[in-house]
Amino acid sequence: MEIRPATADDREAIREVARETWHDTYDIPEDVIDDTVNDWYADEELERALSTAGTAVLVAEADDEVVGFTHGVVQEDEGDVLRMYVHPDHQRQGVGTALHDRLRSALEDFNMERMRAIDLASNAGGREFYEGLGFEQTGDGEVDIGGETHREVVYTLEL
Repeated sequence: MEIRPATADDREAIREVARETWHDTYDIPEDVIDDTVNDWYADEELERALSTAGTAVLVAEADDEVVGFTHGVVQEDEGDVLRMYVHPDHQRQGVGTALHDRLRSALEDFNMERMRAIDLASNAGGREFYEGLGFEQTGDGEVDIGGETHREVVYTLEL
């Protein structure tokens, strides 16, 4: 497996990993997931992420196929994990941990002192993943997805 910076050529593969992971993880109607992924990971959004200072977008490749990706950004001394997805066929194989380690290293270059990650509260696997990395639940919030409000959980890792 290789972890590398994402490029514009990875856009469709990133959308596919996000789509498959959402379908496998969240109890949200399929059409809402597809519309959300198309909006959140539109070419323009990904291009913006790839070109914004203080931002890292990384992909994990296995056998020349993108099997995971992460997107993080630093503002002042706090890093936010905006996206962290591993294709369901490749979960529990160390891909997420490898992506996290590389993202953390990349964001520390921007003088990050703490990392935050936000995930839907319904994602027990996400909770297990972040807590296994030493994150603690520090807050919650809400996000609108397809006109429905979903509870989010904020995890924080002090560095």
